Amino acid sequence: MLRFKDTPKNLPASTCRCLRKGGPVPVTELKAIFKRFDTDKDGHLSKHELRNAFASLGSRLPGWRASRGLKQADRNGDGYISDEELEVLLQYVLKCGYTNK
Repeated sequence: MLRFKDTPKNLPASTCRCLRKGGPVPVTELKAIFKRFDTDKDGHLSKHELRNAFASLGSRLPGWRASRGLKQADRNGDGYISDEELEVLLQYVLKCGYTNK
């Protein structure tokens, strides 16, 4: 699990403590970050697009995170994350170490 140093522990639950510079990122901004990586603008996130998003958040293993995130959130099994599945992906992101507990 990824851990963070020098991060306040009293932040609201709607805040994700991401590894990027600048510290905490609100969940709404985190959702926008993932949507921004939909480079082909098809409304779905591919594994490659997820990898790039996790890399931008500072993940040490963005390819692995993308694979795991896809496995967790791809409810219909089409190999992409749709808008409906994005909420599940964000739950995975918050659970997998992008927050202090």
